[in-house]
Amino acid sequence: MRIAVAGATGNIGSLTVAGLERAGHEVVRISRRDGVDLVTGEGLEEALTGVDAVVDAVSANPSDPAGAVALFGGMTSNLLAAEQRAGVRHHVLLSIVGIDRVEGNAHYAGKREQERLVAAGPVPWTIVPATQFHDFAGMVAGWAERDGVSTIAPLLVQPIAPQDVADVLAEVATGEPLGRHPHLAGPETQDLVDMARRTLQAQGRDVRLVPTWSGMFGPEMAGNALLPDEDARIAPTTFDEWLAKAV
Repeated sequence: MRIAVAGATGNIGSLTVAGLERAGHEVVRISRRDGVDLVTGEGLEEALTGVDAVVDAVSANPSDPAGAVALFGGMTSNLLAAEQRAGVRHHVLLSIVGIDRVEGNAHYAGKREQERLVAAGPVPWTIVPATQFHDFAGMVAGWAERDGVSTIAPLLVQPIAPQDVADVLAEVATGEPLGRHPHLAGPETQDLVDMARRTLQAQGRDVRLVPTWSGMFGPEMAGNALLPDEDARIAPTTFDEWLAKAV
């Protein structure tokens, strides 16, 4: 199959590209680095010529909900319109578990807009909502670190290995459209503060963590808000297994 991956240079996108190529598929990379701009639509027509399926693993970090809706909505609209013109038969969107339960988070607002457009759009689709990735805690701690101290929200999560997410996206892209895929999650529930502590320890970094609800992660994300449904598809890789290989 000829499959395009949007966000091909990102964390999940690059792993998805590699997995599809290992399986013998022809992969078209969609990224600015590859001369395709989802914001302007430049290069999309040429990139999608002859493409059977598209995986959308694009990520961005707008600071406000309105900006996120405009950015994600614009990129998704451009992509879907170009797919329709090219005769693409399957659009696969990587989304996030819990975005329908949390208001106020800019990134989640953008992802909700993506889901809305895909579900109402002209291209047969599958939406794959995944939990936070195993590397999420370390990234969050790094964003907030100042002078050896980092604030971090005490989120309850069921994290998943990036490779496991990419494997599922590649599998879904080569199959028939499913509509809403079951939630995708890792095998264990974790506390984000503890994950960050273990990540930093494994990296040999001395950072004092201060649990707090602030910034992009407010108390509306407490409790089970980010946990998967009971019928979730559980990926195999534990956080400890991932961490042992990641550092």
